[in-house]
Amino acid sequence: MIDNDTIHSRPRFLILVILSSVDECNFKFLKEKLEFTDGVLSVHLTKLEEAGYVKAVKSYLNKRPNSVYSLTQKGQKALLEYVEEMESLFEIIKESL
Repeated sequence: MIDNDTIHSRPRFLILVILSSVDECNFKFLKEKLEFTDGVLSVHLTKLEEAGYVKAVKSYLNKRPNSVYSLTQKGQKALLEYVEEMESLFEIIKESL
């Protein structure tokens, strides 16, 4: 059964999906793609960092903060396991309908 509450949260799942499709991206890119507020995005990225699923490199670009995010190997593995588990649940649903 799905036991990964970190990924099961819709905002965090969407962040991981986007990060799985790029090598890395900055905060602004994620914010624009997901249409999240700064606060919402920041909270969920922090949770993913704490879980070891996302790596953040914080620096400055033209005297402004520039955080760049990437999916870690642990994050890739967790996302893949989560997707596989969801697929198996969807198969059960299809078979029962």
